[in-house]
Amino acid sequence: MTARRAAWLAGAALLVVYIATLAPSVTFWDAGEFIAAARVLGIPHPPGTPLFVVALNAWARLFWFLPFATATNLLSAVCTAAAGGLTALWIGRGARSGAAGFAAAIAAGGMSTVWQNATETEVYSASLLLSVAAIVVADRAGETGQRRWTVLAAYLLALALPLHLSALVAAPVVILLATDRVGARRDWSAGCALLGVCVAVVGVSRASGAVVVAGLVVLAASALVAPNERSFTRVRRAASIAAAGIVACSAVLFLLLRARHDPLVNQGDPNSWSRVAYVVARQQYDVAGLWPRQAPAWLQLANWFEYADWQTALSLGPTVIPTVARVVATICFAMLGVAGASWHRRADPRRWRAAMLLLLCGSLGVMVYLNFKAGRSFGWQFVPEDARHEARDRDYFFALGFWAWGIWAGIGAIAVTRRLALPIGVGLLIAAAPIVLNWSAVSRRGEPESSLPREVAAMLLDPLPQRAVLFVAGDNDSYPLWYAQQVERRRRDVTVVTMPLLAAPWYVEELGRRNGLAVKPTGDVDVIAGAAANAARAAGRPVAVALTVLPIDRGHLSTSWRVMGLVAIDNPPASGISVDTAATRAAAATIDAWRRGRRTRQSVDPTSEYFMKVLGCPSVIVAPSLSAVQLAARDSTCNLGSR
Repeated sequence: MTARRAAWLAGAALLVVYIATLAPSVTFWDAGEFIAAARVLGIPHPPGTPLFVVALNAWARLFWFLPFATATNLLSAVCTAAAGGLTALWIGRGARSGAAGFAAAIAAGGMSTVWQNATETEVYSASLLLSVAAIVVADRAGETGQRRWTVLAAYLLALALPLHLSALVAAPVVILLATDRVGARRDWSAGCALLGVCVAVVGVSRASGAVVVAGLVVLAASALVAPNERSFTRVRRAASIAAAGIVACSAVLFLLLRARHDPLVNQGDPNSWSRVAYVVARQQYDVAGLWPRQAPAWLQLANWFEYADWQTALSLGPTVIPTVARVVATICFAMLGVAGASWHRRADPRRWRAAMLLLLCGSLGVMVYLNFKAGRSFGWQFVPEDARHEARDRDYFFALGFWAWGIWAGIGAIAVTRRLALPIGVGLLIAAAPIVLNWSAVSRRGEPESSLPREVAAMLLDPLPQRAVLFVAGDNDSYPLWYAQQVERRRRDVTVVTMPLLAAPWYVEELGRRNGLAVKPTGDVDVIAGAAANAARAAGRPVAVALTVLPIDRGHLSTSWRVMGLVAIDNPPASGISVDTAATRAAAATIDAWRRGRRTRQSVDPTSEYFMKVLGCPSVIVAPSLSAVQLAARDSTCNLGSR
């Protein structure tokens, strides 16, 4: 099997796997926002990912015969499968073994985090492809020494700015390969130039002029470290690389141009240069520095081991609690990775160094640089209850590290097979084991997960009176609603107010500009929420709140509510909570008919389980044996308690 053939076969095999497990519609977390933004050519949450949004929109137009969400999900599958194909080509060509390249790609593509990104509309699949493409191009630059490959590598690195900065995790690998010329020589000029591009891109991403200038200085210095070339050649190469970087970064201008048309998804409203800097630099968020650490170093490291244990055999224990079978499978694949690394080092030292650096950057590098808080599902036994935890498990940020681990595990499967003189097919089957051992845990085709976000959106929107203003609790309430309104054009008369976003001045301005809910951006979410509710009442618009909103937050909107299914409607002049029995019973009947026979599977992500419980609230509310007070005591999910 040649490396080229292995690449095509690996890419095709992974694509079949991803399509077979592809989400048929919107999923929870950021996917709903990305799909809605792609549909209206809008701007999702910072850093805005303009290149990803435009690519999604163009791709979906090519597949006009598919539902919009299915088409955008498919792009993730194609990107990840293409990354697998390029990996097979890269490894197979260097090791002179198409089988090793195929096995490396299959094992890497079977890692659960990579696989889950590949089956929903998520930017990390496109970022993975960009990273792998940059690595392969830089490898070619190091092999040939041709300037065009170095320029292309610089262009791909700079594309991380308009796509997603997670692609820069691979930047040290790109620099290493471009510098590490075949024949034990070093092309310091190419490495210096690519380093300058990376520094400049990081400077732009942080809205730091000093860092941008430093990057340009390093780039200019690349012309001084190639003494064997003519001055004109050195200057021309540096200028070409600078031009390529500028062209790539220019895609960020989409934010400025599109925001001035105020699309229906317009997070940050970057309609001026200062607003563009605000979005690109993620100033809306509290971006952690390297120090102080947001969690103890040992806890951050332990979090990585938790996520690593999910990668190869999640179906053997699809929970955050380790199981014996899953841990044994993880250890076996770790040992295969060691065997693969040893074989790879002997067969292809140059690419072995690159794979080692990718593993380090994608694990320890990410851990140090991003400085995460304690994981969502980890550390509760070791840190105080009130300590800060991430809103969700961030295993997807370590995808490139797991990809590198998968590469070596796949190579190891082939190496062990050869050592034992077994047929090569046995090694390929071992490399494909993660696909078998992860399938049931990561597939997005099963119910209720495949349709739950759409059902939640429908049950929140449909009971509302005309022109209602609906207050919701966060991302997983908001994004399915944005998808339903912008893609399925469902209840577009309803204004959805995401309460945590009220802390952002641009969001408060948007509510006034678009919806007539003019309030002062005081920075106090509770005060702003109450003022927005009063503005809605003054405009004659009904005020509603999702049952997912906590009682203490709901109390800032009104003290009188009438429950109708999954929402409560402002009900003056009464006080407390009452139930519209007829409407809630009708909602319960509709939901129970949908829920019949649907049971959530075990998962490391509790979101689906939580929303299935939320969907059960109408049935519990109208149960004759439970009063609202008893319900609040028994089931806090429905949030019917007092403040």
